[in-house]
Amino acid sequence: MIRFFYLGIVLFFAGAIISLIFQKAKTRTTYILTSIGAVSFAIFGTYLLSSPPINIFSISVTPVLEFVFRGDAISGFFIFVISIIAFSVSIYSVGYTKGIANKGILGILFSIFIMSMYAVVLSGNIITFLISWETMSIVSYFLVTFDTQTKSAKAGFIYAMMTHAGMAFIIALFLILYKYTGHIDFSGIKAASNDLPDAVKTIIFIFAIIGFGTKAGIIPLHTWLPEAHPAAPSNISSLMSGVMIKVGIYGILRIVVDILGIGPEWWGIAIIIIGAISSVLGVLYALMEHDIKRLLAFHSVENIGIILLGVGASMVLSSNGLYTLSAIAMTAGLYHTLNHAIFKGLLFLGAGSVVHSIHTKNMEDMGGLIKLMPYTAIFFLIGSISICALPFFNGFVSEWLTFQALLFDFKSASATAKVIAPLSGAALAFTGALAVACFVKAFGISFLGMPRSHHSRGAKESSPSMIAGMGILALLCLIFGIFPGFTINLFSPAVLSLTGAEYISSSKGIIIYISETAASLSPLAIFVALLGLFIAAVVLVRIVGGKGKITYGDSWDCGIPSLTPRMQYTATAYTKPIRVIFKRIYLPVRDLNIVYVLEPLIVKSISYRSEIAPAFDRYLYKPITDFIHSIAGKVKLLQSGDLHLYLGYMLATLILLLLFCI
Repeated sequence: MIRFFYLGIVLFFAGAIISLIFQKAKTRTTYILTSIGAVSFAIFGTYLLSSPPINIFSISVTPVLEFVFRGDAISGFFIFVISIIAFSVSIYSVGYTKGIANKGILGILFSIFIMSMYAVVLSGNIITFLISWETMSIVSYFLVTFDTQTKSAKAGFIYAMMTHAGMAFIIALFLILYKYTGHIDFSGIKAASNDLPDAVKTIIFIFAIIGFGTKAGIIPLHTWLPEAHPAAPSNISSLMSGVMIKVGIYGILRIVVDILGIGPEWWGIAIIIIGAISSVLGVLYALMEHDIKRLLAFHSVENIGIILLGVGASMVLSSNGLYTLSAIAMTAGLYHTLNHAIFKGLLFLGAGSVVHSIHTKNMEDMGGLIKLMPYTAIFFLIGSISICALPFFNGFVSEWLTFQALLFDFKSASATAKVIAPLSGAALAFTGALAVACFVKAFGISFLGMPRSHHSRGAKESSPSMIAGMGILALLCLIFGIFPGFTINLFSPAVLSLTGAEYISSSKGIIIYISETAASLSPLAIFVALLGLFIAAVVLVRIVGGKGKITYGDSWDCGIPSLTPRMQYTATAYTKPIRVIFKRIYLPVRDLNIVYVLEPLIVKSISYRSEIAPAFDRYLYKPITDFIHSIAGKVKLLQSGDLHLYLGYMLATLILLLLFCI
């Protein structure tokens, strides 16, 4: 089965080379090849899930510089996740990239970006991991700044700054591991990790959360995410939010859970707290956004928090010796990792189709798109239902498992864990309610009602390849929601590798049953019941109403001759009550400007502007930025432009060198 790995590599390289040589003429071939390559990697990932760890290949450039690629069940799971999104996005990109300038460069970066993510999760030693990670970061930077028509330069700068700050912590933790274990190979580090002092393990844990959490987008390290995702082309946004931030989750699992092993209980509690804060604040900030891609970017922060709730609960249970319950909690975290990749990938593709058609990301300029873009609308609706965790789609199952995982913490002996359990469960419930409110706004304002601008009035449905790419992910949202047990059983070896225990869904994968709590869930039964109720309602209406002629009339318009788009609910008005309630978090800034003809009686014009100032930007990043600017201003004084001063610097340097040499 390893031949599928090599086949995938060849196909991705071939796609990149074709884009490089032909630039414009054959870019469709690039995405066809990458879609086939993604299928090949998906087969290889599935094989890794059902096989012992294998050495794929290694290349020794020097005695120190050795590239090692190794696969195990954990790698297999993340390869499977990456491949699903890469396949769908590749098909989508065939139509999406037709009108894009420099599409050849985009095709090259697209192929290398996906390969770099595969390389990260298959890295077998520190050197390979760091080079693969840096390649992924650099290529994604160029993709963020690809569109020169937008404010991509600023977004790229913020992204580069944050990702390399995280990289510094990753390098530091690897240097510490090498110092105390004497190994650069992950298998050797894992074998020697039991002898690490507790203080060293704690430092590595903190560095891992900061380093990999920056890439994952946890709060307060999330600031790059709502800037970079909207700036990148929409097919790239789908990859970044769907799978690149999951590579950050992979780093946390590989270092903290797999290599360091069972740690103290407070590690898991810390991750639960980070997850709860990220989920609640992520959805709160999403509610205030009118840029549809920024809204989705903040929801990525929210869902990373939900994933960490499951992972943190698993760590707490493992530290208390409850390994079976730990396996169920880890299953919740991994399943939401997969589900979020699917429905968030779908939502970004849907948003990309809208932006591609009407050339605006502002929801206040949308409206009425369900009539003009029906396929995009139904797929975006499916993604919205899935992310809101409503039955019978995939998000419902993984969040139900996460609730169960958090309740398991009551079984631990720690009083702290028993307090954290209901609080984190309440945070998850609150997050779910706000997510529903947010996507009522996102779908309702964007797709329902009347067109609010000439942009939306001229909308056209997406090309067949774009519809196909969205349709695949929408179908998976339904399949993984109705038949979750089969998917859970598929990646249970990864859960076993991480927790030392395994959770297998019972009843042939149709009914999820947790024997420890006697809780069970049958999404298929929910689906059949809801379908039955719908059919019964239709039949009842036909029986009661008969076959009378249906007459359609205009909406009640209060006596006004006709309704206009200005009479519709706006995104700003919809979220105004929430902004008022959480003003201590949003820190809103208002600017009201009134121009009078005759003050104060006759008003000529009124302009109103309102925006939020996130607390982390105001109280964390702005002071740091101001401090750096003040230091830079003082250092700048050294560059006076005086030749004599520069000669003095050289003389002082020579004297210091002579003193140290002596």
